Amino acid sequence: MTFDILIVTNGYRETWSAIEQGAWLASTLEAKITLLGVAETSNPAAIDDHHPLEDIFERAVGLFKERGTAYSLEVRNGSAEEVIPQKAAEGASLVVLGPLGRPQIRRLIAGRSIRHFIEEIEQPILYVPRTVLPVRKILICVGGLGYEVTAENLAMQIAMKSRAEITLLHIVPPMDLDYPTARTVRENWQRLDQTDTPVGRSLRQALEIARADGLTAGVTGRQGNVVEEILAEAKEGGYDMVCMGSSYSVHSLRQMYSASVTSEIFEVIQCPVLTARYTRE
Repeated sequence: MTFDILIVTNGYRETWSAIEQGAWLASTLEAKITLLGVAETSNPAAIDDHHPLEDIFERAVGLFKERGTAYSLEVRNGSAEEVIPQKAAEGASLVVLGPLGRPQIRRLIAGRSIRHFIEEIEQPILYVPRTVLPVRKILICVGGLGYEVTAENLAMQIAMKSRAEITLLHIVPPMDLDYPTARTVRENWQRLDQTDTPVGRSLRQALEIARADGLTAGVTGRQGNVVEEILAEAKEGGYDMVCMGSSYSVHSLRQMYSASVTSEIFEVIQCPVLTARYTRE
């Protein structure tokens, strides 16, 4: 099966991180790249002006050729928030995004664009706030509910090709529930992979798969606020990429009243983060 990576830029200089990380990923996975340029300027008077997309496309083509990666180029007019999900739905295997340079006032009124993309794009998303190469350490967040399975599988593919070391992270949040499984998790959060709990079984299965593929893999546990602990582990562990599932893996009222951990991580993390919805495939 052909793996197609959609890399997006609107000409903003910070989107170069997505192009650079996406080019590395494409060469690692032997994937084809489509570089989508979103022309958001709608002023007819500026039609003959030099558009920033021209410079970034020229630079990107040089990088793709240097890496020997198959690529195609496309430009579409309109808002990135509308154009990118439409293009992704046409068949991309993975979408690579970077900061789009939105003004602070727009983010305050409309919210961060990345939240919109997580909601609207069904394909896996790699968000790249800054380039981190080479990728030698990958953190996979395991929640025990199965949301992370697709992201976990994709992360292991990347790790196998790049020979990166992986760490499986589980976080035990503050809990007031007092039933046997909850007590076991609460009392054994530092060695959950040794317990007969749903998350313990998930951790052992992931470890077995990783080690069977010849990967260096380990487990770490933390206790506390989920977002804070993921960010702390990512920073303290010096990871090059973080992988996690998406709350949009499930269709329930939970999304209506609870914040998305994935979205919060995307907004503040300083290394590439991969998210993917759970699919039965």
